[in-house]
Amino acid sequence: MSRKYFGTDGVRGRVGEYPITPEFALKLGYAAGKVFSAMESRHSSGERPAVIIGKDTRVSGYMLEAALQAGLTAAGVDVYLVGPLPTPGIAYLVRALRLHAGVVISASHNPFFDNGIKFFGPGGWKLPDETELEIEAWLDRPLEVTSSEIMGKATRINDAKGRYIEFCKSTFSNDLDLRDLKIVVDCAHGATYQVAPSVFHELGAQVIAMGNQPNGLNINEGCGATSVKALQNRVIAESADLGIALDGDGDRLIMVDENGDVYDGDQLIYLIATARAARGLLKGGVVGTLMTNMAIEVALKERGIEFARAKVGDRYVLELLQQNEWQVGGESSGHVLCLDKHSTGDGIVSALQVLEALITTNKTLSKYASEVALFPQTMINVKMPKGFDFQNNQPIQACLNDVLVELNGNGRVLLRPSGTEPVIRVMVEAKEAALALACANKLAKAVEEAVA
Repeated sequence: MSRKYFGTDGVRGRVGEYPITPEFALKLGYAAGKVFSAMESRHSSGERPAVIIGKDTRVSGYMLEAALQAGLTAAGVDVYLVGPLPTPGIAYLVRALRLHAGVVISASHNPFFDNGIKFFGPGGWKLPDETELEIEAWLDRPLEVTSSEIMGKATRINDAKGRYIEFCKSTFSNDLDLRDLKIVVDCAHGATYQVAPSVFHELGAQVIAMGNQPNGLNINEGCGATSVKALQNRVIAESADLGIALDGDGDRLIMVDENGDVYDGDQLIYLIATARAARGLLKGGVVGTLMTNMAIEVALKERGIEFARAKVGDRYVLELLQQNEWQVGGESSGHVLCLDKHSTGDGIVSALQVLEALITTNKTLSKYASEVALFPQTMINVKMPKGFDFQNNQPIQACLNDVLVELNGNGRVLLRPSGTEPVIRVMVEAKEAALALACANKLAKAVEEAVA
């Protein structure tokens, strides 16, 4: 059974357009509250469930927060409010405070006019598909307010930011510090603006903060993990050792070296995994996705580190990590998972793991990352009617086979329908950029002709 509203990372869309409306948020809070209440009655003494709500800095967060709070309390759930806090901070507080669930109001790296709602379950883990389907089933039922004597209450947690800062610092080795580093931290005018600079400063770094003046409308605007040019320029201008770029809700990480060169999630995962392996601290292998650069897979295997690919989406990386009982994985987009440190991707924690790798190997970011030269990739989006069966289309498959023969094992091809747009993504990766481009164009043309 497919989900109607939940995507790979909660419910997301344009504010004011269904489902990102106060009416839907009210009903979603109620539906989630009923499911969490049922979970509580199945697994404990019937104590009233408690849920924490956090958000990023979008102006629409006020509206959605109020609606969710009303729905949850109407279902008999207690609510804790923390205001702007990174997504992984909410996951941490769910675990630390022994709560039943967490709610995050954020559209991550999207512009301010979008927003979304996502959930964490007990222990700070993302909800399984089955629980999201249960919530969707409740959305079809009428909203019936619980009786006043068991109605939920709302309380604000005033020390949430301090708690999360201390947690982030605790993931960095006690015998190390950042005293010799000058770091530029770009908070994307998002949820990390009050916590990220403090974490790195309190560990000893000289911190230059940028993207830390949100006004509700400037989140991710020309800054952060999805727009690193300003960070590149600032790192060079300040003669900094490196730059850290976070996204709007703080779960992605992109880094910049002293020369202004950019490093994505694939490269950062390589640094973390190989540094841990050198110290005998890597448990198992590494999980990437179908989009992970082939050069990373080759380099890890050359160093005796197993590698596995999950579907695109950090939730699928998490599932495969848990299945294999491994700890390190992520996506090229900057979602990095270190399950011995946190239950979800955390940009700040991931940056600390990279910094620990650099310090323990006595290498700069540029020197360490230069060990792997990424294969050139070409990505082309081709418009595709909804439901088009490209996998059983003979001309497309014939062209795909021709491209694979041409690559001769020295590259990869990925055809993947977008989860957010009516397009198919044609990705070709090869050791030579010209070959990747030529093969991608050939395959994209075959897809265009097939759907015409």
